[in-house]
Amino acid sequence: MNKKPLVIVATPNICWLNSEVTYPRTADEIITEAVRCREAGASVLHTHAEGQWSEVINGVRNASDIIIQSGMSSIPLQERIELFEQKSDMVSIIANHHAEAFTQVNCDLLHPLAELEEYAVACRQYGVKPEWEIWHPGSIWNLNKLIEKGLLDPPYITTFFLGWPGGTWSPPTVQEYLYRKSLMPENCVITVSIMCKEQMDILVSAIIHGDNVRVGTEDWPYLQNGKIAETHELVKEIADISRSLGRPVATPAQAREMTGIPMMVKK
Repeated sequence: MNKKPLVIVATPNICWLNSEVTYPRTADEIITEAVRCREAGASVLHTHAEGQWSEVINGVRNASDIIIQSGMSSIPLQERIELFEQKSDMVSIIANHHAEAFTQVNCDLLHPLAELEEYAVACRQYGVKPEWEIWHPGSIWNLNKLIEKGLLDPPYITTFFLGWPGGTWSPPTVQEYLYRKSLMPENCVITVSIMCKEQMDILVSAIIHGDNVRVGTEDWPYLQNGKIAETHELVKEIADISRSLGRPVATPAQAREMTGIPMMVKK
C-alpha cells in the first residue's frame, strides 16, 4: 500500500446521467458545499461556476483552504478568461476532443493541439496550474507534445476519465486504468474519475497504486448502498475507505505541496 496522502477531488456539479439529482447552483450553495467537502476530506474542489467565477473563487477562498479547480473544459478559452483573472488554483483542460453522450445533452467539440498550446501559454501567463483531462492514449500523445515543446512545468496534473459515455468512452476496468497509467510520462500527478457502477473497484485500485480520486454528483452520485448522496457524503465514504486501507487523506496544504500549487492570496 502506498502511504502517500490521498488527494480527493470533490465535484459537486450537475449529474450528467440523472437530471433529478440535486446539486449546488448559486455561489452561496457552491461555497457551502465546498466547506462541507473540505470537512469530509476533500483537498480539491472541481467546480462549474459559469457567470459567477469571481464570486465563487473568492468566496470559496475566503471560506476554506480547499484548492479550487475550475472546470467546464468544453467552453472556449476566450470565454474562460475570468477564471484566469480571478486566479483559480487550477483550470481543467481536455487533452483531446469532446465526444460525450449524456442523458440530456451531447457534447461534440474539437480541441486541436494549437488550442492546447494557447491554454498552456495562458496558464503560465496568469500563474494558474493546468489540469489535463486524459481520456485515451491520444490524450497522452498531446500531453507529451506539450512537454516536448517546453510549454509545461512539472509536476503535470492529470485526470483519467473512464466509463464516461460517448465517442471518448473507455472501458471502466482496473486493466484500462493500469494500462493508461503505464503510458504516462514521469512527474505526473494522476487522479481517476469514473462515471458508472464500476466506479468503486477502480477508485480502490487507484488508492492502492498511489494515485488520487475524484468523486461527486457529477461523476457518480451513488453511495455503495445505492443511495443518491450529496458530494460531501461521497467524499466521506471514499475517505473512510482510504483510511481503512491504511492510506491517509491529504489536507489542502499537503495537496499543494504534491502538485506545486502555491497558496493564493485572499481578497
